[in-house]
Amino acid sequence: MAKRKISEVAAASVRASETKPTKKTKPAIPPKPQMQPKRAIADEEFFLQIVTGSYDRVLHGLIATVKPQGQASFVDTFLFTAHPSAIRCVALSAPSAPIPGQEQKVLLASGSTDPKINIYNISAHPPKRRDGDEMASAALRPILENSKNRELGAYNPHDSTVTKLVFPTRSKLISASEDSTIAVAKTRNWEPMSTIKAPIPKAQGRPSGDTAPLGGTPAGVNDFAVHPSMKLLISVSKGERCMRLWNLLTGKKAAVLNFSRSLLQDVGEGRHSSGEGRKVVWGAAVGGQDCEEFAVGFDRNIAVFGMDSLPRCRVLPDSRIKIHNFEYVAMSDESESSLIAVATEDGRIVICSTKDADLTQPEETADAKVKELPTAKLVAQIGGKEAGVTGRVKDFNIIKREETQGAVFYLVCGSSDGNIRLWKVSEKELKASETADKTVQLGSLVGSYDTNNRITCTAAFAMIPRPDDVVDSDEELMQELEKEDAAESDEEEA
Repeated sequence: MAKRKISEVAAASVRASETKPTKKTKPAIPPKPQMQPKRAIADEEFFLQIVTGSYDRVLHGLIATVKPQGQASFVDTFLFTAHPSAIRCVALSAPSAPIPGQEQKVLLASGSTDPKINIYNISAHPPKRRDGDEMASAALRPILENSKNRELGAYNPHDSTVTKLVFPTRSKLISASEDSTIAVAKTRNWEPMSTIKAPIPKAQGRPSGDTAPLGGTPAGVNDFAVHPSMKLLISVSKGERCMRLWNLLTGKKAAVLNFSRSLLQDVGEGRHSSGEGRKVVWGAAVGGQDCEEFAVGFDRNIAVFGMDSLPRCRVLPDSRIKIHNFEYVAMSDESESSLIAVATEDGRIVICSTKDADLTQPEETADAKVKELPTAKLVAQIGGKEAGVTGRVKDFNIIKREETQGAVFYLVCGSSDGNIRLWKVSEKELKASETADKTVQLGSLVGSYDTNNRITCTAAFAMIPRPDDVVDSDEELMQELEKEDAAESDEEEA
């Protein structure tokens, strides 16, 4: 039998799908999308797509397969030479809407010291192993490529280094740059929707012999955080001891909140420090209500603010160790916990409780004008010297999964030494550590992988199980149709 063209094969597949009887699909009722995450099967493999950026200018994609026994194995899926210099940030979008017979895709964006933003398509499903994959799996570094992982193009909304990328929804990408702009674009056609221009700060405290050129003083947006309502955005910039609130509906400034001198002293920002915010994150608060507080990170500590924009507490008891990243832990709705995870210079993920009942009030001083901030409770830590980890944790991601024994958190930690470590912590352990009298060492190391690159940023998501009617490529579609034709010819001969 002669091979048919790919166009004929695709047309034949469409005719086959139209003429195929639907007796099997009539009685089956498709499950509701919101119920899928709650269907936890403990004896199934769990796939995580991990993306790392590095100083070596490459985007490294790998899949972590978590076995039912609790151990993880890693395979390389793609390696893109994305930028001419070090990669500063990466972001992943939500998966595309499910369409029968088609794969769901995830958008990947990367930013570097150049103004270009690269956009990639990443498959949301784990690739199937083919007959020729035995050699790839037997290599020193197992490889499992997916032809759906490809570059879409470049997007240039800025004139300087890209510092932050966020997909608040599947249809929008928000980016920040050192040119003091925040750009919002549509992912459908990559047309700019609006641009927020933050003011360039005036040079203050510069030495008399400063030789910086005109406009060469520190400037640019360090970080921003979007409220889930998509109506409010908070940004922190270089050279500014304040944070700015923006109205996303109008694209205009809503307010400017200055950091007081006492606040900066409490978070370890001395007279010769910059006093600028490095990172800002919206968080979950007491009672399961979303975003009743937000946190602003500095070099060596974090300040937590309420919705009234007043500081509530500081996260770490001292400011001796440098911090690199922090995220809120999304606990169950019925839980009243408010936990924040902090990545430190000494290889730990420190978990602190910012709930009002867990705050430690400062000692009273003779000077009534000096009021120190309360300190959050240090409830647990993951990694560190006790677990054999000494290198800094540059970035990490938290992925929650519902299992038969309760919710489980997987922490994907990227270190500057090039290692990716996957930790597993149950929600029950976190709740128990809140009531403990001392700091508890939590987390079991599921697996680790050496990327051989100095990691600067990470991103990860839980992969979606592959539907039965999805075909990887035209080659596989041709093979399946040839098998169907052979079976039909055998039946006719019989």
